[in-house]
Amino acid sequence: MQDAGCRDPSPRIQHPASRILPTMPNDFLQLAGKRVLVMGVANRKSVAWHVSQVLAEAGAEVVYAVRSEERRAQVQPLVGDAAVLACDVEFEDQIDRLARELSERYDTFHGFVHSIAFADYAGEPRPFHETPKRDFLRAFDISCFSMVAVSNAMKELFVRDGSVVTISISTTRMASENYGYMAPIKAALDSSLAFLAKSFSRFSQVRFNAVAPGLLKTSASAGIPRYVDSYLYAEQATLRKEAVRTEEVANVAAFLVSPQSSGINAQRIVVDAGMSTNYFDAALIRGALRGP
Repeated sequence: MQDAGCRDPSPRIQHPASRILPTMPNDFLQLAGKRVLVMGVANRKSVAWHVSQVLAEAGAEVVYAVRSEERRAQVQPLVGDAAVLACDVEFEDQIDRLARELSERYDTFHGFVHSIAFADYAGEPRPFHETPKRDFLRAFDISCFSMVAVSNAMKELFVRDGSVVTISISTTRMASENYGYMAPIKAALDSSLAFLAKSFSRFSQVRFNAVAPGLLKTSASAGIPRYVDSYLYAEQATLRKEAVRTEEVANVAAFLVSPQSSGINAQRIVVDAGMSTNYFDAALIRGALRGP
């Protein structure tokens, strides 16, 4: 045993990484200089806004596409000199125009973040079997098919190993009455990932993935009937008794956009703070049994 005051005469082997790590820049995501289209920013509470901020902080160039010229006027002051284009994905000609404008301004895109969802929640929630066909198809067009349409329109702009990320929900198997027909539409969105990844693999290595968060506090969610009650319940169902934060979802989305997630394709990553494992929490059971 070496005496406490003596120097160890044996040479110490220093791992190469320990020599270079302190001087390496903090660029884990490797997004510096990459260009990403982000669709769906409405305000500072939007998931798309939080994702764009993580991307920008990592050094990416963010290009924004919003629903209308009116929304463009609202978003432009939030993003400074960044480009903001208008595109209502309900209309094919506007998607074509978006692709044309992007190709005129830029040579390539490394990623596309699809954070678009819409459902007409006017009035009280209906039983699912009474869902109006027009409402269902319109929500499907905007919330699901738009990812397919925009990805197709941008296919010549994507770099070979680009990444498309959409925002889904933590589960489409839990029949939330107030969320209604949007869950089956999100299920279609999730399924589309595999088919897009497969079809794009014929000519590229573009990846398609989803972040699937639990209930969030966003301006869009405020339009869902009785959402606050669902949100507070979901918060108690998490393992940490704290709701998922939008920035936590944004961090995962940015990772999926980045080259560091190159081995992940046609997948959905659930971000729910453990809620899906905790439905039989003792406190929730006691509360339910004390109910009316």
